[in-house]
Order: sequence, then C-alpha cells, then structure tokens
Amino acid sequence: MTPPFRADHVGSLLRPKDLHEARLSKAKNLKAIQEKSIRDVVSKQEALGLESVSDGEFSRDWWHLDFMAQLDGVALHVNPGPKFGGTEEQPPIPKVTGKLRYSKPVMIEDFAFLKETTRKTAKFTIPSPSMLHLRAGRAGISKDAYPDMAEFWADAAKAYQAAIAAFAKAGCTYLQLDDVAFAYLCDPKIREACVRNGDDPEALPSTYAKTISEALKHRPAGMTIAMHTCRGNFKSAWVAEGGYEPVAEAMFSSGVDAFFMEFDTERAGGFEPLRFVPKGKKVVLGVMSSKIPQLESKEFLKRKIDQASRYVPLENLGLSPQCGFSSTHHGNNLTMDEQWRKLERVIEVAKEVWQ
Repeated sequence: MTPPFRADHVGSLLRPKDLHEARLSKAKNLKAIQEKSIRDVVSKQEALGLESVSDGEFSRDWWHLDFMAQLDGVALHVNPGPKFGGTEEQPPIPKVTGKLRYSKPVMIEDFAFLKETTRKTAKFTIPSPSMLHLRAGRAGISKDAYPDMAEFWADAAKAYQAAIAAFAKAGCTYLQLDDVAFAYLCDPKIREACVRNGDDPEALPSTYAKTISEALKHRPAGMTIAMHTCRGNFKSAWVAEGGYEPVAEAMFSSGVDAFFMEFDTERAGGFEPLRFVPKGKKVVLGVMSSKIPQLESKEFLKRKIDQASRYVPLENLGLSPQCGFSSTHHGNNLTMDEQWRKLERVIEVAKEVWQ
C-alpha cells in the first residue's frame, strides 16, 4: 500500500528529556544524542506497527521555522499576533526581507539519516509555502524585494520546487506540507488580522492553493505529497477555530495527494466540507487529539470514521491524531506513555475498520 496509510501520524513526537536538555544547553554532543534519540523513536514506531515512520522532528526546534529560516530572504521576528492562548511564550514569525530562494540543501541530511535508520516508509515534514506569508501577511513581505506580490508567489513556488526536487533526489517518497493557513482562515479573527496586514482573506485560499499546486509541478512519479491542516499546536494551545467550509473548495484544489485534517473538537466543525474532496484523493481523519492525555474510545473513533464516510468513500479514508505531539521542542501536555497509547489505539481501530 502506498502512503498515506490507514493508520498514520502527523510527524512530531515528544522529545526525550536528554535530547531536550542537550538542545537547550547547546551541548557539544548534541548531534550524538539527537541521532540516538531518532534511532530509538524509529524503533518504537516500527515495533508499534506504523508503516510511516518519522524522526519525530527531533532534528529541529520548531515544525516550520527551522526550515523556512534557511531559505534565502527569510528572517524571524517577534510575533505581533494573533497569539496562542494559555501560554506567555509565543513562537517567532517568519518575514520575507529579500528575494526568496532555495540556494542550499535544507534538511536533506536530516531526511537521509531517517531513511537509512528505518525499514519502513520514511515520512518527512516541511512547512507549506503558505507559511511564508500567513502570519505577517503582506506587511511581512518586503516591498523593496517584492513590489509586486505575483513575483513573490512565483519565487515561493520555485523555492519549493527546488526543495521537493532535493528531497526526491535523496530518496524521499513521502513528504508532508504542514499548513495552518487554510484552517486559520476559517476563523473570523484571523480574517480580520489579514485585512490589517494588507491582504484580502477572501482571495488568499485560492492564492495559497495555486502556489502549492505550482510547487508540485515537477515532482517525480511515485512521490506522495500530503498536506496537514492545523489550527495551532503549541504546548497544547491553539489559535484558530471554525469549520472548513470557507476554504474547502480552494484547499482541495491544491494538487496534493492526501489531506491530514483536524476534526478533534467542535472547533473544527463537521465533516460536510469533505463533499468537495476530488475523486481519488485521500483524507486522513485527525479525530484523536494530540493535545490532551485522555484516550479516545474505539467506539468514538469508529463513529467519526462512519460519519466522514458519508462524504468520502471509506477506502479513501485513514486515521491519525489531529496533529503532532510536539510541533515545537516544548511538547504537548501529555506523557510519552500516553502518546504511544494513542498511536496504538489508532493502529487498533484502523485494523478493525479496514482489514
């Protein structure tokens, strides 16, 4: 079976204590500790029975910033808002200060290490090109570098074409674009922020989808590219709420093979927007929360799968947690054991539903 798998996961996993401490202290033996931690977490995923295996994002601090900050023309700045609730610390935001380019390998060594470490399908995650724009908007794109936003979007697509080609050359067959843009634009307060930043929130979903589609233009046959949608995942906190209805048609036109979609709480709305999923595309249902320790029952998960199958054929569905367990180095508010039990439950339910 090709990815995504019936039982899958978004990618990030809770960091072990020694890795967390080594990264904070900038320990001289950080690389050795990181590599051992990745080997251990790969073995755990394989033993659990997962077909897609990630490095837990142990090679980075943030799900998006470590990648984007290595692109030419990108700098990180203090977050002016909207902010995550329930936590004083806020992630920085990327701004485009010069011409956007992919001029050197970014995270290719990290992927290569994962690929050589696992016997299963190595899954790697990078932020969607939308993430170069959403948080700061037009106000965060240098007008000296890009007086015309059409040129910015063209350069963003070219940078991602180059990144995808580099991952493909390294042997990557399963790449995931992590994206908060579409889900954030379902929230009225985010849409208001877009207007303040100088953008039209009605037009942005189509612009993002076209850029992603252009970024995928030259990917090789046999490379699965999925997109994960998220409403914020920082120390179990979230930013946005609202169902997918305002963005569904545009989002589903982005050209990716599969969509990992959050449906874990009422904040995400119902499954009705799945009626816009193009024929043959796959949807991995994020109906299990990675933010809370409580373990969802099999009955609850099966009921959600049944509800979604009214809009997308069962054979085109899969199951996963709604997001990663540690989108940043801080991690969500649950234990390692609780994390693994949730992934075990995903595998158990997937076997009972699809086998």
